[in-house]
Amino acid sequence: MFGGQGRAYDRALTVFSPEGRLFQVEYALEAVRRGTLAVAVKSKEDICLVAQIKIASNLMDAESIDKIFQVDEHIGVAISGLHADSRSLINYARVQAQSFRLTYDEPVRLNMLAKAVADLKQQYTQFGGVRPWGCALFFIGIDAMGTQIYTTSPSGIYRPFKAYALGNGEANARQYLIDNYHENMTFDELMSLALKALKESIDDEATKDNIRLSWIKSETKKFHMADKPEVEEFLSKLE
Repeated sequence: MFGGQGRAYDRALTVFSPEGRLFQVEYALEAVRRGTLAVAVKSKEDICLVAQIKIASNLMDAESIDKIFQVDEHIGVAISGLHADSRSLINYARVQAQSFRLTYDEPVRLNMLAKAVADLKQQYTQFGGVRPWGCALFFIGIDAMGTQIYTTSPSGIYRPFKAYALGNGEANARQYLIDNYHENMTFDELMSLALKALKESIDDEATKDNIRLSWIKSETKKFHMADKPEVEEFLSKLE
C-alpha cells in the first residue's frame, strides 16, 4: 500500500512521516475499507441501516454472523473492519449508554455517545505500545436532536451524515446516495434507497441470508432488527 520512504515511518504509531502522516492509522483505515459494506440513510422522520455479511464457508452457521447490533433502545450500530475490535467498542458504547441512563434518567444522545467512542479511539493513536482500533462504528439513532447518523473512524474522528456508506464498495454506494438522496422520503423510499445503494455496490447477489437490515421509526423511536421474511419482503420490492 505504501512504498519507498514511507516504510521507514510505519513501525511506530507515534512517529509522523515528513508528510505529516501516521501510517499505522492509515493501515487501520484500510482495514475498515476492506470490511463488508454497510449503508445508512435517514429522512426527517425515519432512519435505516443495511449491511452485507460475508459467509466464508458453507460450514459456517450464517445465523451467528452479526454485522448490526443494538446499543440502546433507540440506537443501533453497524461495524466495518475487525470484528473483535468492534465487539469491544460496542460493549464500551453499551456501558456508556446505560451509565448515562442511570445518572440522568434519560436516554443518551447519539452525538454524545459517538464522541465518547471517538475519544477512546483517539487515545490509541497517541501513545506507544498500543495500536489503533481497526474498525469503524456506524451509528443510527433517534433522540431529542431528531434522526441521527454518526460514524467513528480509527483516527478518532466522528462525523454526522444524512446518508453514508462504509466498507468494501463504499465509493460506489456513496455516489449512488449522492445522486438519489432527498430528505422528504417515505419509509419505503428510505428502505429502497439504502438497499439499492448496497445492492449496486456489492459483487454478490443480495439475499435474505447475506443481508442484515434494521430501522428506527419516529413513531416508536425503538431500534428494530428485521427478520428474514422482512428482509425478503423489502428485497422483493426492488425487483
